[in-house]
Amino acid sequence: MGLTLALLGEATGGTGMLELFGHRQSGAYEGRAKSCMVFCVSRGKRRPDLRNCRGSLSPTPSCLPPADICRALAKVLQIAGGKMSPKITTELLKQLRQVMKSPKYVQEPVQAYIVPSGDAHQSQGQKHCNLKLNAVEKFAYLAETGCFLGCRIGTAIVTEQHAAMWTDGRYFLQAAHQMDNNWTLMKMGLKDTPTQEDWLVSVLPEGSKVGVDPFIIPADQWKRMSKALRSAGHDLVPVKENLIDTIWTDCPQRPCKPLITLDLSYTGVSWRDKIVALRSKMAERKVLWFVVTALDEVAWLFNLRGSDVEYNPVFFAYAVIGMNTIRLFIDGDRMMDPVVREHLQLDSNLEPEFKIQVMPYGSILSELQAVGADLSPKEKVWLSDKASYALTEAIPKAYQYLTPYTPICIAKAVKNASETEGMRRAHIKDAVALCELFNWLEKEVPKGTVTEIIAADKAEEFRSQQKDFVELSFATISSTGPNGAIIHYKPVPETNRTLSVNEIYLLDSGAQYKDGTTDVTRTMHFGTPSAYEKECFTYVLKGHIAVSAAIFPNGTKGHLLDSFARSALWDCGLDYLHGTGHGVGSFLNVHEGPCGISYKTFADEPLEAGMIVSDEPGYYEDGSFGIRIENVVLVIPAETKYNFKNRGSLTFEPLTLVPIQTKMIDVKLLTQKECDWVNSYHQKCREVIGAELERQGRHEALRWLIQETEPLARVQ
Repeated sequence: MGLTLALLGEATGGTGMLELFGHRQSGAYEGRAKSCMVFCVSRGKRRPDLRNCRGSLSPTPSCLPPADICRALAKVLQIAGGKMSPKITTELLKQLRQVMKSPKYVQEPVQAYIVPSGDAHQSQGQKHCNLKLNAVEKFAYLAETGCFLGCRIGTAIVTEQHAAMWTDGRYFLQAAHQMDNNWTLMKMGLKDTPTQEDWLVSVLPEGSKVGVDPFIIPADQWKRMSKALRSAGHDLVPVKENLIDTIWTDCPQRPCKPLITLDLSYTGVSWRDKIVALRSKMAERKVLWFVVTALDEVAWLFNLRGSDVEYNPVFFAYAVIGMNTIRLFIDGDRMMDPVVREHLQLDSNLEPEFKIQVMPYGSILSELQAVGADLSPKEKVWLSDKASYALTEAIPKAYQYLTPYTPICIAKAVKNASETEGMRRAHIKDAVALCELFNWLEKEVPKGTVTEIIAADKAEEFRSQQKDFVELSFATISSTGPNGAIIHYKPVPETNRTLSVNEIYLLDSGAQYKDGTTDVTRTMHFGTPSAYEKECFTYVLKGHIAVSAAIFPNGTKGHLLDSFARSALWDCGLDYLHGTGHGVGSFLNVHEGPCGISYKTFADEPLEAGMIVSDEPGYYEDGSFGIRIENVVLVIPAETKYNFKNRGSLTFEPLTLVPIQTKMIDVKLLTQKECDWVNSYHQKCREVIGAELERQGRHEALRWLIQETEPLARVQ
């Protein structure tokens, strides 16, 4: 009998950045391992945040609230001086290895376990809190006595003798600090780092089996991994029981919070018209059924939003669309809300093809199996190749029609006029809040009383004063000095530094408003920056401008623009280890596909007018500082002198209108064109945001804005 192996893995393919900690509402967190609850103390209130896991032996896909659990790490991880002291994982690894051999859970003994860093919906890419929750995080939450790895930062592979984890450059520092000596860190992107498949083949005994929870691994990842292992004499096999769940007791239930309905003033298109458009795409491809598995796609299709996942206005649901039927798989009494029922016309005498059948969330697998059993020859079912292996396999292979991106994903990415105007409004409100914040920081930081946590809370406070504010769009990255070099740093009491006039301060933050989603990073100095700090900042600014001002032909994919952002840094031997941009949803996930700007290989779709992405180059000096400049930009048509083969051109329009601190700029390093760009951008900030500050009566922040948008004069 061959030995059996399982992996802990990450579902790749999205552009989302991953998070170490969850929402930072205050400086106090209390982790409770036995009850799997975390209480967030904010302005004197205690708020329970539920996590969820799939019940043992249940066929229902594992659907964990992806962001919530990270807050537990503030207690689980003991962090000192900006470094996360590793917890000893010996006992937890021992427990895992025991259940991997137990006939109670596996048909054959397993020596390792794979859980990709996704949920059952293969939710992709939240910028700083990503819709992902994996076994690594579950382990981190199991007990205050130890954490497995503590964050969703890569792929872990555990055998009887080895434990290794692959992560990219965004997390080298965190991983090195968090992992104890049971683990080997595999730095992805470095030429000497073996791939997961190569490493597995090198350590596996002959004829091994690799197990994985089929509800969590995407179909495309299964296919790729299975092929590589099979060629080396091993087998990838589904393990019905999620082995991490077996050692995590007292799991709370899946969140089931009320829904928000959006009218045409926000969406621009009714859900019925979206169904019609989807069926048109289905007819073009000659498919009979379409399965919607991504949470943000379900929300967008039905013009609904939720709050089941922190920072992301989505809710746990699936949908199956036929040419004449609509099935929505969702739990809870929230479907009894009269507003929701009216929105979906559940009690109306609709044409049969628009009548929504509401079904239990957990019945999706059996319903798909029934659909697959009734198919006639040549009939097809359309799924994303990121859908879980379990749901994909419910449809016989001959009837599967798989694509990397669904028509909903693409339609959602190209914002219509109503969505675009909503995003403009949201970014104006966001800029007002940040002008208030930075004006406040300029006054308070010299007093030595403002910490990273206080600054993050103050940013949320100002945002919450704006119309239609819902929540933050990700956990605020508030970092000063050496903490800024940790790309996805989150302030917790153990690392909470005081802002000072002697250090660079980096704030990466955003919000969910009912009319749009924001994400902005500004890097500031409240004293006098050094010549080197200004030099590095200016190289980052040059890269930011190069992307923002770029003109490129229709059909260009975002990854081709990534080197624009790095050129100035490369010229002097510097670089950064993260992508340059990601898609942004419209009151949806702050990270969405199918577009992005990144050096990493992924199947991005060509940029189109109406898409919205971020532009965020950076530079990070370990132990000293971090610099990042981020705007959200809209893809728009560009006017050019010529029009090669009549294909047209595109460029970007900044939606973010927050001043870039000019005292951090070494103007001598800018070209005249770059200097003009800064001045033009600041003039627009002054005009648009100044008018809104005036309207809201925020006169002190207005004076700060005017001061910060004084024109640059380039020294010859």
